[in-house]
Amino acid sequence: MAVNRDKPDRWKEDIAQSVDMYNTWFVQFAPEAYRTTRVQTTKDVEATLKATDNLRDIGVALLKANPGVLPTLRMSACPLLAVDRLIGLAGVSKNLVKVMEKEGKLPPRMPQSKLDGDLTKIGATIKKMADPDIFVWLESGDSPSKQELYRAATIVADRLCGATANPIIRNAQEERQLAAICDWLTSIDYENVPAGVGTKYDEMQPGTFSFRLNVPVEQEGTDKSLNIPVDAVVMPKSARVGELPLLIEAKSAGDFTNVNKQRKEEATKMRQLCWTYGQEVRFILFLCGYFDSGYLGYEAAEGIDWVWEHRIDDLGELGL
Repeated sequence: MAVNRDKPDRWKEDIAQSVDMYNTWFVQFAPEAYRTTRVQTTKDVEATLKATDNLRDIGVALLKANPGVLPTLRMSACPLLAVDRLIGLAGVSKNLVKVMEKEGKLPPRMPQSKLDGDLTKIGATIKKMADPDIFVWLESGDSPSKQELYRAATIVADRLCGATANPIIRNAQEERQLAAICDWLTSIDYENVPAGVGTKYDEMQPGTFSFRLNVPVEQEGTDKSLNIPVDAVVMPKSARVGELPLLIEAKSAGDFTNVNKQRKEEATKMRQLCWTYGQEVRFILFLCGYFDSGYLGYEAAEGIDWVWEHRIDDLGELGL
């Protein structure tokens, strides 16, 4: 039985309430989440400045020992250097820069001579492009004061946080959504089983739930498989032997545009799950924010149901 996907007469009112709920949360808590991240980011930038002798040493040895500092170094330039701009400007390996950016590591198979050469180019480019209005000591040759160092660190931290503002807010909202699910389930005596070694989605006991669990699926038309990360996995108390748990994907959005660009992601997950486990798979969305009728209609057509956070008690209609 569907909870919301077969009730389009309720969608308009639910959309309005969901938008109001998200906006209330954003005004009250998003600035705090951003500030908390900025404080930690400032400390990270200060550590980078110390490691690089206040941006005077960006040599091969430094970058090998601290490849994860590259985002901070890019945000220290004037103008700011996007990843692809740095690659083109320095004339270095795209894979090298992408691995340093995403994983904070160096490519393990890159020839040593090529690695050293590219790291030298990256360091030289950053030093040449360093913002003289922030790192005033580079031009004067003087030792920076504590005030100058702190000012530089906070400016670079603001740049880093500004570049990742949406993920910061999205992560904070996801944590809040999962906490809401946890509170609701524990209030009706479900047990939270931490994800980890020994916690498998298809071996969960009735009356338990877990967060961020991997569910293996087969790729249609191939003999390959992959893991789909699922935000919340719940095994109903009334589950029969062999019954699959309820899979919940927490979704939030601060505008209508992006959700319609990303709406195919859930449909792809649903198809992979159904291909692997059959039509009895139960995969729902837990929504808060800007999800319009176009998005809802698309998901409904794919057989995906949802529960609105502002009406979380609808989870009870799923046999929990």
